[in-house]
Amino acid sequence: MSKLPEMLTIGQVAERSGVPHTALRFYEERGLIASERTAGNQRRYPRHVLRRLAFIRTAQRVGLSLEDVHAALATLPDNRTPTKADWSRLSQSWQAELDARIDALHRLRDRLTSCIGCGCLSLRSCLLHNLDDQQAADGPGAPKLKPAVEGGT
Repeated sequence: MSKLPEMLTIGQVAERSGVPHTALRFYEERGLIASERTAGNQRRYPRHVLRRLAFIRTAQRVGLSLEDVHAALATLPDNRTPTKADWSRLSQSWQAELDARIDALHRLRDRLTSCIGCGCLSLRSCLLHNLDDQQAADGPGAPKLKPAVEGGT
């Protein structure tokens, strides 16, 4: 059984991580991952980049922006694999944001039926949720469906 080399080509990283090579280049441009160059100017990634990529993809799946991911990864040394303790520490810092998003999704789910289900499809004339067009002062869009962090209710 052969051991995985310490340095991987972009194709090897893409295959092992399931991340397209275009995304790998994008992540590298954004400073999320780093590579070294060979004498022929080909990218070579350290093996620990696979765990960093898993971290990035997981963070994206829970709705974090790449800016949030970059800030989190900036607290980790580039030359070592993120550990379980690293993940635990970083995920704790995202708990409040994730809880707010979950709460907003619950409110959205609960309001979709009453808001659209009444049949009027007009917040201007809706007597159930927008008596006297009070929401016009909140600006354009559907403020009842916006997350609380964006001014929704």
